[in-house]
Amino acid sequence: MNPSAPDWILKFLNLFDKNDLLAPYQNDASFYIALKQTGFIYGVSVSALPKKSLGNLKLTKEELTKINLFHALYYQFYEKNKTATNKEAINSILSFYEHLEKRKAGFFKKFSLTQSASITLEHILSARLQEANTLLKKNTVSLLTFSLLYLDVLAYKQWLIDPISTKNYYKQLETAVLTGCFYTLKSKSSKTKYDKLLIELFETSSEYIIDTTDGGVATFLDSLNYLKSSEDSLEKNYLLDLCSLTVWEDLKMDEVEHQFLQQLLVTLNFSETELQKSLVALNSFSHTYTEKILLFEYSHPVKQFYKQSAATVKLLIIRNKDRLTRELEESGELVVLLGQSTIRDLSTEEKSKVREQLLDVCKTIPSLTIFLLPGGTVLLPLLVKFIPKLLPSSFQENRIDRFKAED
Repeated sequence: MNPSAPDWILKFLNLFDKNDLLAPYQNDASFYIALKQTGFIYGVSVSALPKKSLGNLKLTKEELTKINLFHALYYQFYEKNKTATNKEAINSILSFYEHLEKRKAGFFKKFSLTQSASITLEHILSARLQEANTLLKKNTVSLLTFSLLYLDVLAYKQWLIDPISTKNYYKQLETAVLTGCFYTLKSKSSKTKYDKLLIELFETSSEYIIDTTDGGVATFLDSLNYLKSSEDSLEKNYLLDLCSLTVWEDLKMDEVEHQFLQQLLVTLNFSETELQKSLVALNSFSHTYTEKILLFEYSHPVKQFYKQSAATVKLLIIRNKDRLTRELEESGELVVLLGQSTIRDLSTEEKSKVREQLLDVCKTIPSLTIFLLPGGTVLLPLLVKFIPKLLPSSFQENRIDRFKAED
């Protein structure tokens, strides 16, 4: 199964029956714990929930995140609709995103051979990953993690109960989570330059910060009183986990940080045990899978775009290597020009030919239609950079020297 190719949702549902996806979890709480163990709650998915293999492909963090997001939404649907069908589940999730106006189906319409509900949902989930945490952006600062995607799951759960209140619920919970992380960040006695940048960014985003005066913490905690009596602990656990994650970067907690989290525990009607559970789970995940987990990732957007785009293009080429090689072999002039590009600069006319012929090749390979999307031609130079690795060995020596120089 390839989550970056069309029809991956149907393949996922064909690979696992309903029992595989629902039975291992006794309730929402056990599902949340399992989802956290994959890293989804932390914004760093390292696995998917099902124990059965998803295939031979090595999936990226983004692809695993997409699978986990769909699985979490799917689980919530069947919690309320025990005897429904998968088709009804897909249509329900699609309706939810349409209600929240998170969809961008029109953007993909002319590139889809069909507008089936499952493919439209695939596009929406991909768009959600691209949009994740874009709520707070300011010129050269970009926050690029997937931690807030669980808000979609909680909002969908609310939508299944009361669609009319969903938008207000989403905004209220989003504000609570972002503000909670902001005050947790401010409570750190030792702040890095990135912490200070993030605090400044939060403070200029008045839509999300309730109050930044000395009484701001008390105002924020008072705003969470509605959660104290809530029988559903998912929102509370999620808020606590993200606040724990916010102070986790330095792998220690000072007195001020702990004091704020203690106040949060009282407000959420949680015991100290809940905080310890949150920290133990985070510590276990961190030591098992990665040395560093960040709720917020600071990056210059241009550098981040190039880094992510290069990884995407490389992955697409590897997965479509055989078919791409066959298509290139049928484009003699293109192969010659690509080979020449490794030892000299192409003329404007030659570059135009390469561009046109590469786009023709991309049209024949579904996974490469990314280059046909608006703005996709910006990525063509990256495609040109990686393709020479597929060319005959006679081109290799010059190519290696040239690209080492560029790096």
